[in-house]
Amino acid sequence: MTSPALTPLRRGQLSVSAAAVAWGIGGAAAAELFRISGLGPMAVSFWRFAIAAIILTAPKLLDHGPLRPAGSARGLTSVLVGTALAVYQTAYFGAVQEAGLALGTLVALGTSTLLVSVGAHLFLGERLSRRGTAATGLALIGLVILVAHPVSGPHPFAGVLLALVSGIGYSAVTLWARRSEATSASPATWGAGALCLLPFALAEGVRPHAENAVESVTWLLFLGVVPTLLAYRWYFKGLVTVPSTTAAVLVLLEPATAALLAVALGERISVSLAVGSVLLLSAVAVLARDRS
Repeated sequence: MTSPALTPLRRGQLSVSAAAVAWGIGGAAAAELFRISGLGPMAVSFWRFAIAAIILTAPKLLDHGPLRPAGSARGLTSVLVGTALAVYQTAYFGAVQEAGLALGTLVALGTSTLLVSVGAHLFLGERLSRRGTAATGLALIGLVILVAHPVSGPHPFAGVLLALVSGIGYSAVTLWARRSEATSASPATWGAGALCLLPFALAEGVRPHAENAVESVTWLLFLGVVPTLLAYRWYFKGLVTVPSTTAAVLVLLEPATAALLAVALGERISVSLAVGSVLLLSAVAVLARDRS
């Protein structure tokens, strides 16, 4: 008899959860980069994509010589997905900058969870179980509580619009990956995202401060490998077996991870942070027992 811990669904849940935790850690790493490197969000996003593309491309160049172009349909899909990833990640950074971390996160993640749920039902024929429905509601309540005291940025309305763009982009990528059963992002995907971000990154400046260059490059390499290359591989691989809405809720481990890291780094524990994190983690625990 196969152990429940080894079923494809359980492995998929673990893969998506690992990706979400990696993204949460990546957020803390990006914040540290902003502090020490002098790089802006466009530049940091560019380097994440560029490093992932280089790591995937270099071994193929060494082993086989020049890369052969992929088929037109496959190549176009890679470019579109890479562009979508670049747009929704950068839109999220912009939402946080314009509307504040709390409000930007709430709108982006809340919108994406709801859109994925509706899209999976309409386009993929997925039906959410009662346990899954309860977990989704629990997760959304936890997210609202987690950011119950938003500090608005300079342009809240523009920030909310950017957060909506981020949520729509994330939803589109999730539903596409689930439908196509894509297990990873190709070098063309990361390369297309990097090229999309390059002009904006150059305008911000792509060179970190000289006095912190080594530390900055170390953080950039970490971001390019763990929260980008590996995390999206885990995420796409998990989507092969995990229903889209379940994955969208599991991804809410990202803000929970970020909150726990903030506490570990010395931030004061508030009631909303504690209750919201507990509800998010409870929702994930409920989904871990859902085998529908």
